[in-house]
Amino acid sequence: MEIKTGTEQHAKVLIELVFSDGGYVPGLPISANMKERGAQAWFYGRNSGEQDILIIGLGARGKFSLEVLREAAGSAGRAIQEIGKTTAEIDPSSLQDLFGSTVWPHEAVAAWTEGWELGTYTFHKYKMVEKQPPVEWVRLSPDQQGEYASAAELGRIRAAATSLARDLCNEAASDLNPSSFVARIRQVFDGRNVKIHVYEGEELKQRQMNGLLAVGAGSKYPPAMVEISYTGDPDAEHLALIGKGITFDMGGMNLKNARDLSDARFDMGGAAAVIGAMDMLERLEVKARISVLIPIADNVPDGGAFLPSDVVRYPNGLSVQVVNTDAEGRLILADAILHAIRSGARQIIDVATLTGAVGHALGLKVAGIWGDDEYAGQFMRIGERNGDRIWQLPLVDEDEELLSSPYADLANLASSPYGGANMAALFLRRFVDSKARWCHIDMANTVQVPASRGYKVTGATGYGVRLLADFVREQITASSKGGKS
Repeated sequence: MEIKTGTEQHAKVLIELVFSDGGYVPGLPISANMKERGAQAWFYGRNSGEQDILIIGLGARGKFSLEVLREAAGSAGRAIQEIGKTTAEIDPSSLQDLFGSTVWPHEAVAAWTEGWELGTYTFHKYKMVEKQPPVEWVRLSPDQQGEYASAAELGRIRAAATSLARDLCNEAASDLNPSSFVARIRQVFDGRNVKIHVYEGEELKQRQMNGLLAVGAGSKYPPAMVEISYTGDPDAEHLALIGKGITFDMGGMNLKNARDLSDARFDMGGAAAVIGAMDMLERLEVKARISVLIPIADNVPDGGAFLPSDVVRYPNGLSVQVVNTDAEGRLILADAILHAIRSGARQIIDVATLTGAVGHALGLKVAGIWGDDEYAGQFMRIGERNGDRIWQLPLVDEDEELLSSPYADLANLASSPYGGANMAALFLRRFVDSKARWCHIDMANTVQVPASRGYKVTGATGYGVRLLADFVREQITASSKGGKS
């Protein structure tokens, strides 16, 4: 979709962006509920030469933000594409309400482009569907002087990275197993300014990545640890982004039991998030030093699978009794955290679809974060701006005793059924060096949506890509201004 200015071409659809508490000049019968945030309504032209009009509600003017604009763009793009129209423009009088002029701020152009591209995302790889023609262009302003190309390109890069994460999550397990996932990562970054090393087989044993070896033991596809290294500034502080890559989670020997388990393929949402973030950051050529670590395995039952009561030993000396094989994510994240520390990283962010408990605590739209207070606060501010919302939850030191085991230093599941997401964070903290700044993000509740709304489309959301990338970019800005990095 191309962003246009000027009036040299006629658009087939006119987009009206309306506030619930604003006036509306054109003579159309607009009801109050058509103006609510997320609402849309069509008024079709009476003949082929007359524009169709699409009303997009923005809600209250006082709550307007770039996130509302992204949602509006996603809704508009999807609605226009679904009826097969190929050109559109935004009514300039709407812009007066939005920005006070017909000139778009550059950050608004980026947000509109990002929302539009994400809202028109489709994943039809396995369906026989007739593809609708894409929208060729959208005119943002009749002003010929508007120079929006760079802002629109930023929006496209952000949307493409998020769509990459969505694609990976939406894949069928038959097409995205541990072996093909490794190959897919190589393909994504082939010829780009990164280095990739894959630890597998004997090298996993030599490096004592025993959590990964245990969890992956039941699958016909061997586990692997993928390391993607990017050096945009060799003098920058080393940051590790860790993403859980369980390509299918049947629970291992503690077999999951549900009518539909197809969503178990989303258990590599954390891996998809760090891959998408690296994709974006490399394209933007950021001045940072980043390692992306992705422990990859299937958690499935088999005669060789790891068992409840097994003890996993880690190279930092800790031993973990496996109480439940469906608490596998923390076992492989521990390997990645230890590897990050050995590699010299002093900033560590791990992201994972780790617990169902985080959804019970925060619902389905806000992920949870634990760890460094300053970083957590920064992530929350970023999430409010870019739509990857997140909220800090506590690390209660006294609760560590609930992870005790009579047979090992730790159990991989707490003895209490309460606060499961907090318990998982406390478990991971035991593997973090005291000199490192660390945050853990549990995104199990935000990895997918059941229905399309705004710029989110049924299936995988790509949650975490923009959150992580914007965090890195803020860190670079703070460092260049002499702030804390």
